[in-house]
Amino acid sequence: MVSDSRIAKATVDEFEHADRATNSAAVPQVSLRALRKTFGAVTAVDGIDLDIADGEFFAMLGPSGSGKTTVLRMIAGFEQPTSGSVFLGGVDATTLPPFRRDVNTVFQDYALFPHMTVAQNVEYGLLVHRVPRAERARRVGEALDMVRLGEHGRRKPTQLSGGQRQRVALARALVNRPRVLLLDEPLGALDLKLREQMQLELKAIQREVGITFLFVTHDQDEALTLCDRLAVFNNGRIEQVGRAEEVYENPATQFVAGFVGSSNVISGAAARAIVGRDGAFAVRPEKIAVAPSGSATAPGSLTVAGVVQDVVYAGSTTRIVVAGPEGLILTATVLNAHSPDGGVVRRGDPIGLTWHESAMRSITV
Repeated sequence: MVSDSRIAKATVDEFEHADRATNSAAVPQVSLRALRKTFGAVTAVDGIDLDIADGEFFAMLGPSGSGKTTVLRMIAGFEQPTSGSVFLGGVDATTLPPFRRDVNTVFQDYALFPHMTVAQNVEYGLLVHRVPRAERARRVGEALDMVRLGEHGRRKPTQLSGGQRQRVALARALVNRPRVLLLDEPLGALDLKLREQMQLELKAIQREVGITFLFVTHDQDEALTLCDRLAVFNNGRIEQVGRAEEVYENPATQFVAGFVGSSNVISGAAARAIVGRDGAFAVRPEKIAVAPSGSATAPGSLTVAGVVQDVVYAGSTTRIVVAGPEGLILTATVLNAHSPDGGVVRRGDPIGLTWHESAMRSITV
């Protein structure tokens, strides 16, 4: 367990009154150093190092049990690290209790008080901090207007839709003007259409308020849509950190290639037969085109002959699953712009798949 002597490094007074001017671009708003958390014999977080900039929309992406929510709880102060440090705005906050950290959390279940009105829910944190009445009223009004619920202040949470309740939870977290907003899979309870709408609204709100948003999700599309940068978690460790397009276009490991979107991984004998060398290589399904069986290979491209195993119609696209050489299974995703029924090929048809060498990435297995 972390020693209580850490408090000497960052007194509560120092943390609460640190000049915001020190939080320049050179000082991360959240900084984790060798962060580790164990629960008995289980290592949930295994030595995380991570910097999140001021004003950044950052996503922690990973499957259930990968450690991302445990990291979020340690940043919030709900869990104490077994070892390592949490810095907020350049100040060591590792041992500070949650109410002394300049962060707020939005949970998946919203955690609204059902007996209070919308305005009272948003106001609650200001009451705890003894903000004067007139200031409370002004800030509650501003927060509700920000989430487009200015006319719903007198309603109870049970009178709102799921998306509206999520906005109330967001307003309640933002009204205290934290430096960091922590969002723990906040859209997970919403249906697809509403979730997509809330993604756009969250991004717009983050741009408007300009504070750091730290978003935990297992939804790859959600992370790619929302974040400036993301960290991909697996088994308590970070596999890759980078801008969304960097991580998607240049996955560093086989896990990242398969979890962030989908990828075809070519390795072993198949790599030697197709690429001409040993190693592991990833190519995204949308980078692969269908070519007539036996067609010539264009300069700078690779072509694989195979047999169609499956054809999956998915509305705007069709996924074609192909059995290639050396037991390799490849998937190509093609647009249905010129074939409304996706019926260009059928199961059992011979087929050629081709992609440019620049679309292929070397990865670590």
